[in-house]
Amino acid sequence: MSQAEFLTILQTTLILILKMAGPVLLASMAVGLVVGIFQSVTQIQEATLTFVPKILAGILTVMFMAPWMVDMYITAVNELFTNLVFNVR
Repeated sequence: MSQAEFLTILQTTLILILKMAGPVLLASMAVGLVVGIFQSVTQIQEATLTFVPKILAGILTVMFMAPWMVDMYITAVNELFTNLVFNVR
């Protein structure tokens, strides 16, 4: 396996990680922004107030996006194993 092939596999893996983590991170960030604005408007400065809504948003996002995430993961692993025959000598 050459360096170019290894870097291609690494790049594909990192893009897959970003695609799978992106929706969860975006949902948590959006909820954190809303809670932060709410805290600023009401002047409630409780540090633990942001954790529960962000965790719930992350869990709900994973629950709703799980079929898509699993399908994307299985497709990537199948492509990796299909191309593994050509990459390993």
